[in-house]
Amino acid sequence: MNVIIIEDEKPSARRLSRQLAKLDVQTTTMLHSVEESIAWFQNNEHPDLIFLDIQLSDGLSFEIFDVVDVQSAIIFTTAYDEYALQAFKLNSIDYLLKPIDDEELANAIKKYKTVKPATPTMALDFEDIKKLLVNPLEREYKKRFTARVGQHLKIINADDVECFYSENKGTYASTSDGRNYLLDTTLENLESELEPRIFFRVSRKYYVNINHINDIVAYTNSRLKIKLNRYIDQEIIVSRERVKDFKLWLE
Repeated sequence: MNVIIIEDEKPSARRLSRQLAKLDVQTTTMLHSVEESIAWFQNNEHPDLIFLDIQLSDGLSFEIFDVVDVQSAIIFTTAYDEYALQAFKLNSIDYLLKPIDDEELANAIKKYKTVKPATPTMALDFEDIKKLLVNPLEREYKKRFTARVGQHLKIINADDVECFYSENKGTYASTSDGRNYLLDTTLENLESELEPRIFFRVSRKYYVNINHINDIVAYTNSRLKIKLNRYIDQEIIVSRERVKDFKLWLE
């Protein structure tokens, strides 16, 4: 299997390469920009599989496909473009949310091997995906959620949710009145339902609402700790891989 990684952060690219090596998948090439990737594709045989970051140092990786007709399967990797993940599911082998989990990576490789015989090349509709990336505000996002409380259904307004979090295989909404409600969904499903201007996935466990952030303080290993107005059950830490994007989201 001929595999390349397109990722502008070299430490992340190397980490992914090591994870793939544990699955007996060897990375032949690592590219770090749109310009470098275009030049490479124009002068090399296209690989079987690409691990593709969305935002590169010199632009969106979709710009590669405006110039080059890439005939490869693609697994998207992304740190925070949750509003486009639903499209990725429909148009690619898989997507992986950074930091990439070993088990999810193994499942993505397994999915690729299953799909590959039937689809030796992937015809991705990049224009539709780019439209979602460029125009996220035109989409409709969920304004309300429901949770079962005894024999009753509780209506929860999205604006009242300080954070969504996962715990013991359940997904919860913590609200501004200090209550925690078990929801019939997953954090992965919420990716395409939450307004990206309001909610940000700071780690694999938490989405936070920008309107309920009380304080942000420096934490160990170049991370950040978030204090919400009412949610104090656990520390909310912005993972190191997402700190840069989190700061951009705050602006």
